[in-house]
Amino acid sequence: MIRSILTICIGNICRSPMAEALLASELPNCVVQSAGVAALVGQQADPFARELMRAEGLDIERHRAKQLMRSHCMSADLLLVMDLKQKRYVERFSPWSRGRVFRLGQFDNLDIRDPFGRGRAEFINARDSIEKGVRAWATKIEASDSWKKESEMRMPLCHE
Repeated sequence: MIRSILTICIGNICRSPMAEALLASELPNCVVQSAGVAALVGQQADPFARELMRAEGLDIERHRAKQLMRSHCMSADLLLVMDLKQKRYVERFSPWSRGRVFRLGQFDNLDIRDPFGRGRAEFINARDSIEKGVRAWATKIEASDSWKKESEMRMPLCHE
């Protein structure tokens, strides 16, 4: 069962904080965190990201960018990156994470473009793509967890 998710982008101030907040909202039983492959360590989420999440009823005001560490990769059940380049990077950086690293837009074969420095319209496009990916992953995770719980309940108990 997936209980911990790490969202990853470049600077950890735009896409991954939005994905973190949206996934945490959709999957309240999961621990969701975010990090960046070249994080702007200690920086707040971009003002556009904060504004768009506020409009969703989500607060990322206290978010501070974190650098991706191998320990993050080892402890997460699922690592969600924004594009294929980041996927390859994470798999090289943390080879034992292979098989747990996927694009957030995996189910639509979609890379989520970096909106940094490109204005509000690009942030809205990124948010929309992130929301689509979050819905797809949340549905998949919930279905998988539900199936596992059902099959565990039907399993015969072993008695000695």
